[in-house]
Amino acid sequence: MSHLKYTVIKSKRQYDEYCKILENLVFQKSHTAGTQDEIDLLTVLIEKWDFEHFKLVDLDPVALLKSFMDDHKIKAIELSGILGISRGYMSDILHYKKGLSKDVIRKLSSHFKVRQDAFNQSYELKQHKQLQSTV
Repeated sequence: MSHLKYTVIKSKRQYDEYCKILENLVFQKSHTAGTQDEIDLLTVLIEKWDFEHFKLVDLDPVALLKSFMDDHKIKAIELSGILGISRGYMSDILHYKKGLSKDVIRKLSSHFKVRQDAFNQSYELKQHKQLQSTV
């Protein structure tokens, strides 16, 4: 019996390794049918691990995003570039001042390899306090 190239993920180290391999495969300039099969298989294995180890429903979309940023060691400025949004909009999202647009949800889902519904949940935004001048 031949040795399998990929197996069911059993550790965080293996999970991180598969995520890195998947990212490299996705960003290759050309894909063969074999490469696409490898991408699909890794995606299934990673999604299985995510489903079993991450309680996405317990976190609102912003808390989830912050968790992914910590896990992947991504700063807000880097993520704004990845998402193609302004630093101000990124800051407003992280401080609960603005909601996630459909485009941002799609890009976050793709980047972090999770289902869109993880980010497509309602959550409460902070109200802006109107500054009043006293004259």
